[in-house]
Amino acid sequence: MTTRSRLLVAFAAVLLGLLYVLPIWRITLEAPQYPEGIGMLIWVDTVTGMKPHDLQNINGLNHYIGMKEIVPDAIPELKIMPWIFGFLIALGLGAAATGKRWMLNVWVGLFAVVAVAGMVDFYLWEYDYGHDLNPDAAIKVPGMTYQPPLIGSKQMLNITAHSWPGMGMIAAFVSLMLGAWVAFMEFRRARTARTTESAATPSVASALAVFAAATLLVGCQVDPQPIRYGEDVCAHCRMTVSDARFGAELLTTTGKAYPFDSVECLASYVHDRPEAEAQTHSLWVTSFDAPGELIPLADAFVVHSPALRSPMGGGLAAFGPQSDQADALARFDGGDVLAWADVLALADSPMPRGASTPGDAPQHTSTH
Repeated sequence: MTTRSRLLVAFAAVLLGLLYVLPIWRITLEAPQYPEGIGMLIWVDTVTGMKPHDLQNINGLNHYIGMKEIVPDAIPELKIMPWIFGFLIALGLGAAATGKRWMLNVWVGLFAVVAVAGMVDFYLWEYDYGHDLNPDAAIKVPGMTYQPPLIGSKQMLNITAHSWPGMGMIAAFVSLMLGAWVAFMEFRRARTARTTESAATPSVASALAVFAAATLLVGCQVDPQPIRYGEDVCAHCRMTVSDARFGAELLTTTGKAYPFDSVECLASYVHDRPEAEAQTHSLWVTSFDAPGELIPLADAFVVHSPALRSPMGGGLAAFGPQSDQADALARFDGGDVLAWADVLALADSPMPRGASTPGDAPQHTSTH
């Protein structure tokens, strides 16, 4: 609870203490024989007349019509109410001192239950006094009862009874309303805090999504590295990459480039390391018709033909999208266009080495 709420709860609890010094209820009677009126006050632990002898006079009137005598010491509620309200005051002060919202809710809940139970008990008390009449009473009116109103005024024979809450009850009502209002405000504050917290969570998720997207974007910006023909070593066969018509490259997600001297070496490298697929960003090949120009493998088509003198004798060459498949196949009689899966399948079988022929064959230089 906020400091303001705790102070208000403490004030409400102290306000409830007025029950011990102010009357809870007041009942007055107007009768011809008492033109100035008589009445009684109900306190937290007793019942008194509003003026000296009023209670005695009320009991006298009650005697004539058969109602019971009002004896404060015989009313059990007057013995337990001081303890009940004392407990409520202590609980309210405890809630204010600890700032625990659950304690405040318990206090308000118990207070409300006591208030309702008290009113019901008061009604039953009045009902009993007004209906349980002495059959030997001096004045008997068949069918007549003398239950005073719970709240308000009521005419009974020549007597008008008025029943209204006393200042102590009004203070208790204000105390209960104040506690309920603070509990409601604290409930709203807690709900708002939960809503704000829930709203903040998507923001964090959004930030993470943006971060992931940014990371992915950076990853997408990984570019192939130019192959240094005559210098770079094939990552698979460990021979120098020298023929710009057959070069290939594997890019990792971190941007590292692995050069290969042929499509078959690239295929063998990928085939032998399936566990590295997750770290692979993209595969690149050089177009046979544009030596040295790296193009994405996805944009290329691969021709397999015994007439192709590729560096490792696999008979594989990649062609860019600008090349015509029919023309490429015509140039290498007996060839086929393979999907990448078929190229990987070829990596399963031993590829002939040294199948190059003069004029077409690339120059391999071993680094060993």
